[in-house]
Parts: sequence; C-alpha cells; structure tokens
Amino acid sequence: MQVKRGRPRNVETQKAILTASYDLLLEDGFGSVTVEKIADRAKVSKATIYKWWPNKSAVVMDGFLSAASSRLPLPNTGSVFNDILIHATNLARFLTSREGIIITELLGEGQFDSGLAEAYRTQYFQPRRLEARSLLEQGVQRGELKKNLDIELSTDLIYGPIFYRLLVTGGTLDDSYVKHLVMNAFEGISST
Repeated sequence: MQVKRGRPRNVETQKAILTASYDLLLEDGFGSVTVEKIADRAKVSKATIYKWWPNKSAVVMDGFLSAASSRLPLPNTGSVFNDILIHATNLARFLTSREGIIITELLGEGQFDSGLAEAYRTQYFQPRRLEARSLLEQGVQRGELKKNLDIELSTDLIYGPIFYRLLVTGGTLDDSYVKHLVMNAFEGISST
C-alpha cells in the first residue's frame, strides 16, 4: 500500500518507521497507534511518514507485513499433504500468537477503513492464498491430488475453518485441530 511520492526512501529511516509502527501495534493495539506516536518513536517528522504513506493504516500495515512475512516460510517437503499441514499449522500458530492476534484487530478496523481492508487483503491474505494454491497445484502435478481439483474451493476447505474458529467460534485452534482438519480435507481431495 506504499505510495511513491517525492524522493526515494532512506532505507534506515524507512526501517525505523516500520519498526516503530510494529512495536506500537504490539504494545497498544491498532486503535492507539497514531502517526504522531510512530514519528516520535522513529525519531522522524510526521511529514516524512506522510511523504511515503498516505495514512496511519498504510504505515501500520506495512510495518506489520514486514515483520510477519518472515514468520510463514513456504514448505517444500515433496509431499503435498506434509506441505499443506506445515503451512496451515504455521498459519494457525501465527494467528494465535500475540503478533497474529493483530490480524483480528486489523480485520475489525478494516470494517470501518476500506484502505486498511484492501491492504490486508492484497498484502497479507492474497499472498498466503497464492502460497496454498501453489502447494495444491504441485500436488496435482505430482499426481497426489485429483486431476480436476478445484484449487480455489480446496483452499477455502482447508483454510476457511481456521479463520472461522479464529474469528467466529473462538474454538481451540491448535496443532491437533489443524492436523485433523487437513487429514479430513485430504480424504476428499487426494487422488487415491
């Protein structure tokens, strides 16, 4: 969601701003973060932040994404079941961590801030969805999954219940649940 304005960004200043926004997000939650607090923590002017980001939501989302992206590496075990199990388990672990709980805050704020909603959809959720798609497509190519598999529906089938538990029911979201979920989904999508 970064908007290119003016001269190129100073990498150290950008990192300080993103780190400050992320730290404040963890400490106080989205509602308490302000551009003023980010500027103060990063030791920059508000004008510097507004030169590179259009609003608080954009800078906070970028700060969150820069910190969160490294937490969810894409597995490649050679087995689609194992890859999806690792990917889904890592996602559930992240979503239930202190950092991941921020996602629920951002989802809530996104109901009132269309820019934030667009940012988390395009910058966080769509990349995770593309990762899952890639893993499932590899499984189809290797003959582990049905040839005519509906990849989009299968992604929803596997990952949708994780978000349903997280955001709606509040049910237990642990490794055992994810393993049971993936095992049951694979009963319907496996080629054997």
